[in-house]
Amino acid sequence: MKMLEMMQKKVEAEGEKEKEMFDKYMCYCKTSGGDLQASIATSESKAPQVSSDIKEGEAKKAGLDEDLVNHKKDREAAKATIAEVTAIREKEAAAFAEKKASYGSDIAAMEKAIAALEKGMAGAFLQTSGAQKLRSIVQSNEHMLEADREEILAFIEGGQGSQYAPQSGEITGILKELMESMAKGLSEETATEEAAIASYEALVAAKNKEIGALTASIEEKTVQTGELAVSIVNMKDDLSDTEAALLEDKQFLADLSKNCETKQAEWDVIVKTRSEELSALAETIKVLNDDEALELFKKTLPSAASSFVQVKVAGVSMTKRALAVIRAAQGSTKKPSHQLDLIALALHGKNVEMGKVIAMIDEMVAVLKKEQTDDDSKKEFCTSELDTSDDKKKGLELALSEAETAISSAEGSIATITSEIEALVAGIKELDKAVAEATDLRKDQHADYVELIAQDSAAKELLEFAKNNLNKFYNPKLYVPPPKQELSAEDTIVVNLGGTAPPTPAPGGIAGTGVAVLGQSKAAPPPPPETFGAYSKKTEETTGVISMIDMLIKDLDKEMTTAETEEKDGQADYEAMMKDSAAKRAADSKLLSEKEGSKAETEAALQAASENKAVTSKELMGALETIKALHTECDWLLQYHDVRKEARAGEIESLNKAKAVLSGSDFS
Repeated sequence: MKMLEMMQKKVEAEGEKEKEMFDKYMCYCKTSGGDLQASIATSESKAPQVSSDIKEGEAKKAGLDEDLVNHKKDREAAKATIAEVTAIREKEAAAFAEKKASYGSDIAAMEKAIAALEKGMAGAFLQTSGAQKLRSIVQSNEHMLEADREEILAFIEGGQGSQYAPQSGEITGILKELMESMAKGLSEETATEEAAIASYEALVAAKNKEIGALTASIEEKTVQTGELAVSIVNMKDDLSDTEAALLEDKQFLADLSKNCETKQAEWDVIVKTRSEELSALAETIKVLNDDEALELFKKTLPSAASSFVQVKVAGVSMTKRALAVIRAAQGSTKKPSHQLDLIALALHGKNVEMGKVIAMIDEMVAVLKKEQTDDDSKKEFCTSELDTSDDKKKGLELALSEAETAISSAEGSIATITSEIEALVAGIKELDKAVAEATDLRKDQHADYVELIAQDSAAKELLEFAKNNLNKFYNPKLYVPPPKQELSAEDTIVVNLGGTAPPTPAPGGIAGTGVAVLGQSKAAPPPPPETFGAYSKKTEETTGVISMIDMLIKDLDKEMTTAETEEKDGQADYEAMMKDSAAKRAADSKLLSEKEGSKAETEAALQAASENKAVTSKELMGALETIKALHTECDWLLQYHDVRKEARAGEIESLNKAKAVLSGSDFS
């Protein structure tokens, strides 16, 4: 009897405990339902706005991409224009340099010719290469009057084998007019060249300005399109997350409503069943406590009756206790469990098959343990993959930073090498100019030296002639007769046969001395001198004159020696300069070639670094996507792993308790 009363109290206590659990569950249904409704409403209003923002961002990015393509085409066109006009400018500059050199050479030849003619050295000039140069100039000039050309050519042809010199300035005047025409042509060519240079520089400056503006626009829009691409990806991810969350919330709300309704129905059944159970227990206790019943049991089944009642009550009590444990496990889990529901259902009824229920409990414990093992494995996988992905992301970020550093370094190197190449090109041009100027200067110095030696030699020869001529009269012993005429083979035969030798030709040169010098002119004779008196030898005066002539000859020798030394030194200096200049030009040209090769290599490195940056950026974006996907898959598990583990451990413990309760039942 006491066992029935204890069982009645236990059922009532379990009812109160389950009532408290039911009230908490119903409170959870109401609270969670309201939160889910608010979350669903927010997601439903957010999704269309995010979709609209994505379309707007994609349209804007498409416009930027199209602008980038057009800007790049325009920049390449501008660069092509610069290359084209530069090639044309170089050809024009080369043509101008050729014309300028031709004009300069012709004008220099004209100046020498005019100077020689004005000094009265026409005959000597016509024997030089300058006369041939003058002939070539006159013949090739298209702007001369034909009459002037014929007169100049006739003058050159007529004076080739004679000492002819013009008696008027007519030839000189024609040559001066021709030289002025050449100078005017050179001036016009120079003006045209300067105008072409100015036009070229203006065009190149405008194109460079256009290239700079296009480059800045390309860089700016590249950044914008990159930021838009990232923003679009983020918005798409946000939209995907929002839609997934909306679907999950709706599903969870539906499941929540269904589970809450199920729990309400189950609670109603439990309340009804417990009420019936308590009523049955109360009636049983009332019946068994009746005096007549007790008296009857004493007479008929004094010991067996007591044992039977206790066994029955113990079996029902164990079933109820096991069911209570299962109910507690159902209430502690945050998600419905059909296994628990099935075990609870199996514990209902009068004929409970304990073996099957215990097998179901063992099976569910095994499932829970497997789920826990799966969760542990998933947690280990998530932790490992997140660490690996994070390391990969850091490596890619470092590689991207290194690529950007390499790009910056390459661009700086290209700018430096470009400036060095420009400096080398300018230096080579300056060196070529200096070599040309030195060559012209050396030619002028050599021409001056040749003229000086010719003049000094002629003057010395003339002084020696004069001295010898004076000695013939005043110092016969010192007189040196002229060399005998060398007869030709034919004349020798004539003389040997008794004939007369041909007359000795009269010496030409200055005053019939045979001494000739460039640039001597035949001016009009001066007025006759005063008439002389009686002749007398001036031996003493003549001695002084001869001494003076000797001094003059020594001075001439000294001047020629000095001139020869200066000529040798000048030629040596010129040759040394040419050698050094050639070596420097070769070294600069080699260095220029190396710089251009280095620039090409650096540009290739820049291209490779840019491509590497693009590939690394793409890989980094993929790594970020992977990390995001891992977070989506793993964050919930990592966050609630311990909670799930604890809940699952509690559920297993509850099942083991229920199994222990059932295993302790004795139906024998």
